[in-house]
Amino acid sequence: MDDGTLSLIILGLAVALFVWNRLPVDVVAVLVALSLWATGVLDFTAVLAGFGDPVVIFIATLFVVSEGVDSTGVTAWAGQTIVRYAGTTRARLLIAITGLCAVLSALITLNGAVAALLPLVVMLAVRAGQPPSRMLMPLTFAGSAGSLLMLTGTPVNIIVSDAASDAGAGAFPFFSFAVVGVPLVLGTIGISVLLGPRLLPAARPAHPSADLSLHAQTLDIHYALPNGFYRLRVRERSPLLGLEVHDLDLSPYPGVGIVGVQDGRGRIREDAAIDVGDVLVVTGPSDQVSSLTSDSLLAVSMEPMPVDNLMTRETGVVEVVIPPRSSLVGETVFPGMHRGRDLVIIAVQRMGKDRGNRHTELHEGDAILVHGPWPALDELTRDRDVLLVDSPELVRRQAVPWGPKASIAVTILAAMIVLLATGAVPPAMAGLLAATAMVLSKVVGPRQAYRAISWEIVVLIGALIPLSVAIRNSGGAERIADLIIDAVGPGRPYLLLLALFVLTAALGQMVSNTATVLIVTPIAVAAAQGTGTSVRPVLMLIAVAGAAALLTPISTPANMMIMSPAGYRFGDYWKLGLVVMAWWLLTALVIVPLVWPF
Repeated sequence: MDDGTLSLIILGLAVALFVWNRLPVDVVAVLVALSLWATGVLDFTAVLAGFGDPVVIFIATLFVVSEGVDSTGVTAWAGQTIVRYAGTTRARLLIAITGLCAVLSALITLNGAVAALLPLVVMLAVRAGQPPSRMLMPLTFAGSAGSLLMLTGTPVNIIVSDAASDAGAGAFPFFSFAVVGVPLVLGTIGISVLLGPRLLPAARPAHPSADLSLHAQTLDIHYALPNGFYRLRVRERSPLLGLEVHDLDLSPYPGVGIVGVQDGRGRIREDAAIDVGDVLVVTGPSDQVSSLTSDSLLAVSMEPMPVDNLMTRETGVVEVVIPPRSSLVGETVFPGMHRGRDLVIIAVQRMGKDRGNRHTELHEGDAILVHGPWPALDELTRDRDVLLVDSPELVRRQAVPWGPKASIAVTILAAMIVLLATGAVPPAMAGLLAATAMVLSKVVGPRQAYRAISWEIVVLIGALIPLSVAIRNSGGAERIADLIIDAVGPGRPYLLLLALFVLTAALGQMVSNTATVLIVTPIAVAAAQGTGTSVRPVLMLIAVAGAAALLTPISTPANMMIMSPAGYRFGDYWKLGLVVMAWWLLTALVIVPLVWPF
């Protein structure tokens, strides 16, 4: 049995396993690569070459760049902006996010746009009361259409442009793809808005993401934060020096009460005399507290914070729970008390009830609200004496728009876009430069960068690239293409376009669209020349069909990215995808011959 037949059999078995949906898709991909090696279709080096392919490297770097953009609050800012102008109604919100994805896909490729917008769209869906599954598939489909707005929107465009140049017809201008891309984007968005609710599942992911964008307001409701407190530091020559706490006379200041006193080392003072540097935690009307501060020569080190100021670029608030066997069990705390160097306890609850402004001996299960700088809050993730209810990093990226290093992240992203648009360096190198800049500028930490990469997608694409190589090099794809071209015959350009669209789109559902176009392009050029048809309309149609990877989750990395967050199954893509693809085919058959005559 020759290599072409073997590669087609392996492709068929891979399709069957993908549709069967009983094995993880990355495991199926690895089995495909191993089958190519076991059958001798490819040698060991060729089977592993996919993992070093520039496409795989580029995709991995895009995850790091997207992490930098998201973790600095840029996506939170974008989400708030979208909600401000589009509201939370499904249709307007869907139009806004799909339009944004289409534009970003033209600038940073489909995979980069989806990776950057994915957490934002999930958050917006939760806030709007919509299943993420009703928004994420339209997002990627609109992004696929948006990749046809510019020459650099996808490698497919560059391949067909180079093929047109090599065939003597001249390369396609930079924005010529937009003639087809704009109606594709508008039609895709319209179909998603009108038919999405009927064709998309109302699936819920196994582990849905929480909407923490209004986290401060949520904590305010549960902990009654408006009471607030002041931290007043005792200065030299204060008349309070030498007095004990129970001897303090606050009757001249109606409504003012003392919650607790700490010394300079953070220890609670009860019966000891007040000394310089001690901090009094008090509550009461602001005017009376101001009078006490002035009369007693105190310095204000902390005032009650409005709820809107709990989450800032520098400081935030998190909720922790005391676990069993914690060393904090039995320790006495009170609101306003400093814990460590930078953290302040602002509320304590037991069994869901607020303990108020009083001393509390901690028990297992007590909940504490802690305020402080974000780096100090991040350190709590490694503290075995407390359990964090929500990750400080997750709270920060959702609740604090445009964080401290957001401008740096956007600048790096913009620089990468310029490199991609100008073609100054290969895409993989542009991604590597941008990812490295994110790490060197400390927008993303090294460990954070590794965590940001979806290794499932890296393994999936790296293991399937050898299949594309085998199909192309063994002649397996040419066999199928020759049969279709022979069936079309000469003098039927529209039928030729239809046949090439079906061939390209069918292969593109299981093989990467870049590999698919590489396979089909020489066949399309030969078919056009053999039937006396201009290569330009044929190649532009190949670009459209190559981007129409809409029916399966494995057709593009972007489709794969949204599978888990949306709770999709393998067979959920084709319903909406088939309708969108029909629109793409109709658009291509009508517009392409008008702009690029046969």
